Amino acid sequence: MYDDTIAAVSTPPGEGGIGIVRISGEESLNILERIFKSYRNKDIKSFKTYTLMYGYIHDVESGNIIDEVLVSYMKSPYTYTREDIVEINCHGGAVSVKKILEDVLRSGARLAEPGEFTKRAFLNGRIDLSQAEAVIDIVRAKTDEGMDAALKQLKGSLSKKLKPVKNVLLDIMSHIEASIDFPEEDVDEVLYKDLKDKCIDVMGKIDEMISTADTGKIIREGLNTVIVGKPNVGKSSLLNALLEENRAIVTDIPGTTRDIIEDHLNIRGIPVNIIDTAGIREAKDEVEKIGVQKTKEYFKKADLVIFILDGSDILTHEDMEIFKLVNGRKCIILINKTDLPQKIDMNDVLKYSRDSKILKASIKNGIGISRLKDMIYNYVYGGKVKQSTDFMITNVRHKDLLTKAKLSLKSAVDAVDKNIPLDLISIDINDCLGDIGEITGENISDDIIDRIFSRFCIGK
Repeated sequence: MYDDTIAAVSTPPGEGGIGIVRISGEESLNILERIFKSYRNKDIKSFKTYTLMYGYIHDVESGNIIDEVLVSYMKSPYTYTREDIVEINCHGGAVSVKKILEDVLRSGARLAEPGEFTKRAFLNGRIDLSQAEAVIDIVRAKTDEGMDAALKQLKGSLSKKLKPVKNVLLDIMSHIEASIDFPEEDVDEVLYKDLKDKCIDVMGKIDEMISTADTGKIIREGLNTVIVGKPNVGKSSLLNALLEENRAIVTDIPGTTRDIIEDHLNIRGIPVNIIDTAGIREAKDEVEKIGVQKTKEYFKKADLVIFILDGSDILTHEDMEIFKLVNGRKCIILINKTDLPQKIDMNDVLKYSRDSKILKASIKNGIGISRLKDMIYNYVYGGKVKQSTDFMITNVRHKDLLTKAKLSLKSAVDAVDKNIPLDLISIDINDCLGDIGEITGENISDDIIDRIFSRFCIGK
């Protein structure tokens, strides 16, 4: 199927200035010749690569003009897929793009599968699997930080980091195999020590990579942040203040928010999925009960909890119940309404807050909002200045495989300490190499490849 010429729309649906229909494969130029006439009747076969030609797309059956277009031709192997590529730039209306795609399909192409253009780039050796996965991260990036991390991975930052690790492991394997093929009377103790030292060194390098994964995941997917508190403490006001718009209804009536309100924002370059919840209390009606139950469900999935207390009131039973929920979670305790006379006992707050960060604020007056953003930023980067590394693990699949690789190396080190034969130790080293190969795509099943690319859009 990968010998077929494929086509798809590469621009989002809806109205726009330009729509692009992309064609990739050996028949790309022949298909264009069947449906395109240049303004000056130029021969399509004389089309110079990496140039644009102006003309009209005609219906292959009726001959009627479909749209006025600019077409580009890129000759293999210096293309995205390493195949011949034609791109038809037409007007961005839904009808025009749809009719041109149908015309291309009638002329010999088949509709591309999700991510098939990028899949072909991987299968044809232009990029490795980790770089291919970075493409979808670029498309879905919500902030400059996420875009930057994805671009670095697309340039091969992960592959470059893994290459020396792989070379050390291959060197270990070659020494083990040489020792097995040419045995001596006594096992070379120097080989055992060298093997152990190298495995420990590689484990350290893998640990460094894994240590970036939590931050990388947040940069890629967003920080799931839930705002909790009893009714009427200022949860919806905080959401509005962070979004800088009136997203949630704010009144003095407790229980106004009965459903989950979710939105996305950019805090110091970090994508944050912010969730305003119903006040946690003994609900008086069925609708509010459902809202409180939803709050508890979202609470369990949160990366970070912002627990709001009313500084103008003493701690209540409802507050104490929420303290029990946040125990052991990453939490910022925000004491609101500091513009009013304070009744809250800070000794009690400190007693129950455990390791949570505490912030005093007046959301109504905008006091403390900037400090809250700083605290969220510091949570993501562990209180450090933004990581200046050119590398970050952003993919859960990569983290899991690196964790497995590290366990294999630990098993090899333990085997060395027990003087287990080298041929058995080589199994653990080989398993580690296999896990690394799965990251870059050198050693991976078709099912996993299909699952990865099925998350792409059709035109990419």
